[in-house]
Amino acid sequence: MFGRQRIEYKTDDQILSMRRAGLVLAEALDAAVAAVRPGITTADLDGVFRGVLDAHGAQSNFLGYHGFPATICVSVNEEVVHGIPGGRVLEEGDILSIDGGAIVNGWHADSARTVIVGEGDPEDRRLSQVTEDAMWQGIAALASASHVGDIGDAIDDFVSSQPGAPLGILEDYVGHGIGTAMHQPPDVLNYRTGHKGAKVRPGLCLAIEPMLVRGGIDTVTLDDDWTVVTTDGSRASQWEHTVAVHSRGIWVLTAHDGGAARLKPLGVTPVPLSE
Repeated sequence: MFGRQRIEYKTDDQILSMRRAGLVLAEALDAAVAAVRPGITTADLDGVFRGVLDAHGAQSNFLGYHGFPATICVSVNEEVVHGIPGGRVLEEGDILSIDGGAIVNGWHADSARTVIVGEGDPEDRRLSQVTEDAMWQGIAALASASHVGDIGDAIDDFVSSQPGAPLGILEDYVGHGIGTAMHQPPDVLNYRTGHKGAKVRPGLCLAIEPMLVRGGIDTVTLDDDWTVVTTDGSRASQWEHTVAVHSRGIWVLTAHDGGAARLKPLGVTPVPLSE
């Protein structure tokens, strides 16, 4: 027990500061997603995202993180996470994950969305939809969870119950705590292990981010020391939200509506603090 990292529990006021970062981030992701089209480069998307942060006086928590050179990760097709924006031109049918973060007054938010360029492959659309739905299942589970491990159980159970070709849940990359830093304890697994994990109590803030693939879950990191790709070339999807637990419920800090629309069908009503 003495080797465990301490979890940072937040006050209501601190959660409100994270909410401000979350709203800026949601707007920046809206803009980046809206800019996706054939012919645009991944660097162009980074510029769109950066412009929204600059307009709000917010900082990127990705830029400079262990030397990362951009404000977002853009991972295309077989790239799973940590793709570096650059001169790559998006083409009709590409599937890409845009992962970004924002800092406002020292408090962090982290969120990701998957986008398909044009109509795309129906199986890619299914991949993205199941990944997004799995994220919401994990968030809904947090509302009544006693331990963080309940989130991974819910995600795993949902993904494994879906009809059609099986989808793989990455195990090497998981969600995390978040607050005064982008990555904090505890780890948030996206799969069932039998390990309970940390207790859930008010003040806990988590980034819940399942990553699914259409093939095997083995990955390798490219020579740029960042971009993670599937070893079998199968396509990938990532969805992520930052979620707070407080004394009256949960609140999705990086969703404009706090998560209300997607959580209502799952029997959960998010409870905002005073904004």
